[in-house]
Amino acid sequence: MNIDKEFSKHASNYDAYNIIQNQVIEHLLEKVKTKPKNILDLGCGNGSVCSKIDWSYEHLTAVDFATNMLELHPKSHKIKCINGDFNTQSLFDKLHINTYDIVFSASALQWADDLEMVFKNIQKFNAPIALAIFTSNTFKTLNKTAKINSILDDAKDIQLLQEKYFDADFEILKYKLDFDTKKDIFTYIKKSGVSGSRKILSYKQTKDLIKNYPVNYLEFEVVFITSFSKS
Repeated sequence: MNIDKEFSKHASNYDAYNIIQNQVIEHLLEKVKTKPKNILDLGCGNGSVCSKIDWSYEHLTAVDFATNMLELHPKSHKIKCINGDFNTQSLFDKLHINTYDIVFSASALQWADDLEMVFKNIQKFNAPIALAIFTSNTFKTLNKTAKINSILDDAKDIQLLQEKYFDADFEILKYKLDFDTKKDIFTYIKKSGVSGSRKILSYKQTKDLIKNYPVNYLEFEVVFITSFSKS
């Protein structure tokens, strides 16, 4: 699944289209009651998590495979940016050399090719976790109207995996983003990168979808997996 190209292409104006992602990060950070000093952020993007952390930390390792996003990530002597793909075991083999006080991942792990492999490797850090993952109920009406299946995992499937690897809290939140016009909806989908670079509709099918889409909003569903005490 080639997510890198879509996120990199719109990296410069990504902030204007990641309204929901920012809300997700804010909710995730609200759950962190401690002040972890050594932080790992998987799928860090342009550094939205880093930018919203309001406590003093010693080191933050930011990992993403979209190079243009990493270029936008905040820089300092405390931050190490790594161009790497969490779908590869080789990345985790390098990361497991270090220890972390918390592992973040906000709005990224829905693109995991093998979520179980990723969870298994996150478990090996033996660290508190704060994960937010979009589910198959994201764009529910759009997918139903277009008669296509979501490429994202179902919340129940994610929960089963979470219970296998983590003793953690599991929360499901639903979001809705309103738009003035249907054209704005599809501009958002294209420029936010949330479509995952999966072009499964022809030009005519897309045009028909815009015409027949019955509402002026998009739905999002996100699961939050949080654990703040080491096992």
